[in-house]
Formats: sequence, structure tokens, C-alpha cells
Amino acid sequence: MAEMFQGGVHRASIIRRAVVIGNGFAGAENQSIGLVRALGLWGRQSVYRVTRPSGGINEWLHWLPLSLHRKVMPLPAERTAQASHPDVLEADAKQIAEMARQTFDTDGPLLVVASGRDTIPVSSAIKHLAPENVFVVQIQHPRSHLNRFDLVITPLHDYYPLTPEGQGQIPWFLRRWITPREPPGSNVVLTVGALHQADFTALRNAASAWHAELAPLPRPLLVVNIGGPARNCSYGELLRSCPEF
Repeated sequence: MAEMFQGGVHRASIIRRAVVIGNGFAGAENQSIGLVRALGLWGRQSVYRVTRPSGGINEWLHWLPLSLHRKVMPLPAERTAQASHPDVLEADAKQIAEMARQTFDTDGPLLVVASGRDTIPVSSAIKHLAPENVFVVQIQHPRSHLNRFDLVITPLHDYYPLTPEGQGQIPWFLRRWITPREPPGSNVVLTVGALHQADFTALRNAASAWHAELAPLPRPLLVVNIGGPARNCSYGELLRSCPEF
């Protein structure tokens, strides 16, 4: 994947460090971490998080832009990312851009990898503030102008509405609200599914950890990874109540 960084101000530069910007949801953050691991940059990364006010009426305000939500309901100090996770910093576009500029001569360009709706204004602001010093990758379609990022990595199904089959299934008056509106450009990489951390090392470690339990079972084995609970699907109790197969 090194070819993604060729061209522009990074033509003669080697990226040796990364910043991951998350939104607190494993489904989004794991994709960013998976990309950084695949690029061999894990251990040379800093993790930041964009935190929204939560609880009570805030659950009804998630449709608001992050900046407006924070103005309406200021974020208490104990709710910041760093307060909850000391090793995770609260994402600040100005601070990250300034760090990238100040350390560029010694450390080279900074790879910024972000995923999730609330990370979009932060990652695009970093690109705007330090265009010569960063390479910004936005994972999942940002539902905004793609030229705000160096690279967009998104599942192929995001572009299904543009296919003949998709246009035949989606009413014309809804198409303008279905993203994207244009075919993928040169800075878009399409994936069959979501990025993840299940690389060779992770699978080998899992095989070792589960060996005692899986060894007595008849072959072949089919392993199904169904993820974990999400905001609109908290099925932890349901899974625990399911009978063993």
C-alpha cells in the first residue's frame, strides 16, 4: 500500500509515524488501527479521540454537527477522551497540525488516519492547516467533498446507488440524499468489506489461545465473527442466552 503515498509533497518522503483519530466506537476505530498495523506503523502511532457529550438529552442530539452539539451541551472535563483513557488524547486539529509542522524536518510527513462521522471535521481541518506536512486518510465515505482528504477508503457497497441495479431499486427523489453522487475519483480506494485487525499475527495468537477448546471439535470448523454490540444493537444478553451449538 506504499504507493498510496506517492506524489505531491510526499514524493521524496517516507512516512514513519501515524496519528489515529477515533470516535469511541470499535467498529470505526478498529478500521483505522487495522490500516496502521498493515502499514507497519503500529508502535509509532498516537491515538486521539473525538468525544461527544453523552447521556440524557444528548442521545437525541447526535444528528447535530459535533461543533454545534458541543456548543449546545458543553463537554464536562471528566468526559474527555483523556479523562476516560489516559493514553488517548482529545483530538484537536490545531494542535495536531502544529505538531506535524514543527516535527516535519526531523520526522517527515505525518499519516493521519480517521474513521467515523465525528472525525471528519477534525481530519479535514488538519489537512487544511498543514497540507504540506500531512497525508490524511479518511475511512468510510465522508459524505462531503472528497478533495478535503488525500485518500478515502470506503466499502464498495457505498457506491451501489450509482449502479444500474441500485438506481432501479432506489426512488429517483431519494437518490440525491444517497451518497455518493459521483463515481469514485483517483483518491478513492474501494474495499470489499471493512478494514480490520485480523492479520496473520492476530489469527495465529487466536489459534493458540483457543487451541484447547477447539481441538476436540470435528473438522472442518467454521468460525463466524459477528462483532459486538453497537448503539442501535446491544445484543450482549441475547448472545449469552443462546444455546451452544
